[in-house]
Amino acid sequence: MKMIQAIALAFVLGAAATAHAEQPVQRTDLIKNDIDVPGHEVVQVRVDLAPGVLAPNHSHPGEEVAFVLEGTLEYQLEGRQPVTLKAGQSLFIPSGVVHSAKNVGSGKASELATYIVRKGEALVVPAK
Repeated sequence: MKMIQAIALAFVLGAAATAHAEQPVQRTDLIKNDIDVPGHEVVQVRVDLAPGVLAPNHSHPGEEVAFVLEGTLEYQLEGRQPVTLKAGQSLFIPSGVVHSAKNVGSGKASELATYIVRKGEALVVPAK
């Protein structure tokens, strides 16, 4: 009976890992902390995008610094020409600017997003 339970558990864990790995966009919250600027906080998130995936137009209630950890990402900021960044490059996105990011490489792309945002507001605001 223990063998059957072990096999069942392995199957469930394997299926969960596969489902987790197949998500087109995965956000992993790393830190959220108050800062000395009244009413603001710092939030840091790792964002992983599968090949060809677009994180659609959105904005944030504060500034973002996007640092590409791996792969190649194309950022489109409202009113600007697209910019393509590779691992080791970063981009400043001003508060409230609508933008998108697309994995234009052949493998997974990841960014480390650091935000200085107003406390109590949604971190990601979908564009209308």
